[in-house]
Amino acid sequence: MTQTIKVALAGAGAFGVKHLDGIKNIDGVEVISLISRDIDKTKEVAAKYGIGHVTTDLADALALKEVDAVILCTPTQMHAEQTLACLKAGKHVQVEIPLADSLQGAQDVIALQKQTGLVAMCGHTRRFNPSHQYVHNEIQAGKFNIQQMDVQTYFFRRTNTNALGQPRSWTDHLLWHHAAHTVDLFAYQANSPIVQANAIQGPIHPTLGIAMDMSIQLKAANGAICTLSLSFNNDGPLGTFFRYIGDTATYIARYDDLFTGKEEPIDVSKVAVSMNGIELQDREFFAAIREGREPNSSVARVFACYEVLHQLEQQLNAH
Repeated sequence: MTQTIKVALAGAGAFGVKHLDGIKNIDGVEVISLISRDIDKTKEVAAKYGIGHVTTDLADALALKEVDAVILCTPTQMHAEQTLACLKAGKHVQVEIPLADSLQGAQDVIALQKQTGLVAMCGHTRRFNPSHQYVHNEIQAGKFNIQQMDVQTYFFRRTNTNALGQPRSWTDHLLWHHAAHTVDLFAYQANSPIVQANAIQGPIHPTLGIAMDMSIQLKAANGAICTLSLSFNNDGPLGTFFRYIGDTATYIARYDDLFTGKEEPIDVSKVAVSMNGIELQDREFFAAIREGREPNSSVARVFACYEVLHQLEQQLNAH
């Protein structure tokens, strides 16, 4: 594909805007349709980014012949169903993490992707952040091996709000959304499948209906371990912080930034063409479409993560 890739983006919230900002820096790509449930807000965002077509219904955008690819930044509960709709319409698709909120949903997507041969990718952004790419390169070069990953995923969300503090129409989930980042990254960086997984959770919130605190332990086949703490109750620094403890070094990753275990900054500006993980993720999606290849974080490559999440959910439900 040499011509401009024409994109429909669904979800004009906090994360959709991050994708729009990233795509601005990518040559040969144009967002031509914006889909979101609040038409006035959608028109406002579309006007800011020069997007001509606006709708509240994904089907309207999928009916546009000129749309080559779709990026889904919609509520978790819609991901699998909407990804299937995009593939059925013959569109390449990148769905934000998580791929699905059930094992069956993930299986359905993978089956249809195999059938269509279209590019279907999931936004496992940690694979693309320059900080984690730096560590990955060290591992691939044989200079560093993970002994333990210690990860904290902390938010303060006792009400239903998004990353910008705006009211949200759907409920977020520590296991299927936020733990998915770390479960996938741990197996990817350890370069070894997860063979043991354990989870416990705190009380269920009376109105949100979800656990607000969770603890997960993982072990890879090669012996590496991971401890993940997640909370929506944390009134402090927000986000996800990774400590890689290895045989030759300790690294602390905070989104696109990286530090030594002693908090000395590490220059990751030369790791990739951008310092923005979301933009790098989008670049990989469009490159895979152009080159007719499977992308890093294709739905098939991240499927093992959802098998582990399913196993953890069963364990939590049993208790």
